[in-house]
Amino acid sequence: MNKLEHNKQLKKEALFNTAFELFMTKGINKTTISDIVQKAGVAKGTFYLYFSDKYDVRNKLVSKKAGELFTKGYKELKATQITGTEDSVIYIIDYIINELQQDKALVTFIAKNLSWGIFRAALNTPIAAEENGLNFYDSFTNLIEENGDHFDNPEIMLFTIVELVGGTCHNCILYHEPLTMDEYKPFLYDTIHGIFQQHRKGMSSQSQ
Repeated sequence: MNKLEHNKQLKKEALFNTAFELFMTKGINKTTISDIVQKAGVAKGTFYLYFSDKYDVRNKLVSKKAGELFTKGYKELKATQITGTEDSVIYIIDYIINELQQDKALVTFIAKNLSWGIFRAALNTPIAAEENGLNFYDSFTNLIEENGDHFDNPEIMLFTIVELVGGTCHNCILYHEPLTMDEYKPFLYDTIHGIFQQHRKGMSSQSQ
């Protein structure tokens, strides 16, 4: 990366960080583009090089934050001896949940704004540690292949798991309802194992 590209990246990161801070303190409705660029110390024209409006910033922020969590979880997984698609995915989910328990504001921000389209973009976030440039979704499919697993509709399976985790963990982390997150984890992971089994090729046809 040359100096010009480095400076552009610094400005983009400054806009991301400032927008996130303002969205968390003022709320997106009360935050203006002028607020963001003034606090970030960049020109308004610079803002429009990267984003179309403040909602575009929000969507890309959600994708960025979610992608960072997946990337960190994946890196942690690679440092373990864990094998098997199910155990690997549950390890990553457990890592992400533990991270979110330490940052409840981020839980609220992601939960309020995460759609499947934004989440799909997060899955396409490159994993920097991967020399071959794989993104998280590619790594997920490779994980399935490496373990010799075959699933019907793996993307739908992943979507179902993410919706389950996002929908239930939000209340457990923020409100401890119906259980604390640690109390709920065994139920959650048993259900995730069931989703894997339901999508495993050969199993779904046998259950019909």
